[in-house]
Amino acid sequence: MKKILVIGGTTFDSIIYLKNLPEPEPQTIHYAPFNETLGSTGAGKALNLTKLDVDNTLHSVIGDDLWGSKIVDGLKVAGVNFIYDIDPKGTERHVNLMDENGNRISIFVTQSSFELDLDMARMEALVKECDIIVLIIVGYTKQIIPLIKKYNKPVWTDLHDYNIGNPYHEDYIDIADYIFVSSDNMSNYKPVMESWMARGKEFVVCTHGKIGSTALTKDGSWIETPIIKDYKFKDANGAGDSFFSGFLYGFLKEKSIDDCLKLGTICAGLCITSDELAFEGLSEALIEEEYEKYYELNK
Repeated sequence: MKKILVIGGTTFDSIIYLKNLPEPEPQTIHYAPFNETLGSTGAGKALNLTKLDVDNTLHSVIGDDLWGSKIVDGLKVAGVNFIYDIDPKGTERHVNLMDENGNRISIFVTQSSFELDLDMARMEALVKECDIIVLIIVGYTKQIIPLIKKYNKPVWTDLHDYNIGNPYHEDYIDIADYIFVSSDNMSNYKPVMESWMARGKEFVVCTHGKIGSTALTKDGSWIETPIIKDYKFKDANGAGDSFFSGFLYGFLKEKSIDDCLKLGTICAGLCITSDELAFEGLSEALIEEEYEKYYELNK
């Protein structure tokens, strides 16, 4: 199977669970369950891909601090091949407020550097050796784009809750061959997807949370996939990264776009039953069993 290089996206997060997100007024919340865990989109993708036996390496930046050590230890236990540079600003940390419907307020209590000195010789070797790059939209990864262009590697990127016209994303949209995005901030997402396809992309996938997902292919086909309602909601953190990883797993297995969407749907569905970035029991065998259960047996 092809080798994947995931560049960027590791944090240490405190996740607080509330019935409803707080109103903008002074108040005291006397009890709120919480979970502390490694987070962010690069870690989420690498964890899922590793569980699915996809050959991958994660590069990111962390601080020389307690939180960075927790990330290193957590990824090591999970079997992720993690390579990192040290950020003098320290490890990025988030506080996520989650309501019972999966809505989230993310507070960046610390944020990683947008520009810093990387071991570029090592980075060049990583880029040169991989087959596919998953480029995370965190600031420091922009300085690696010229290196990616030098070796002409296919790029997958996830724009998350993209705001139409935000110039920050343009470098990522320009370099990407395959784009994933959420419709959270785009009620009229289809024209945006079409505009990206007109720029020569291989396909664009848009996720809609509880509604499902939409893909636009190079031949102009629109493919819609609903969610699987059997998965009982616990925590939405990591669901988008799980979807992305399940889709990429299918793509590497040379599945159709329709089947890739279904495999992504399964991974995301399993993820929301867990309070971790990847479902604890996720495996290649499980995802294939779930595909058989929900799609083959129901034909």
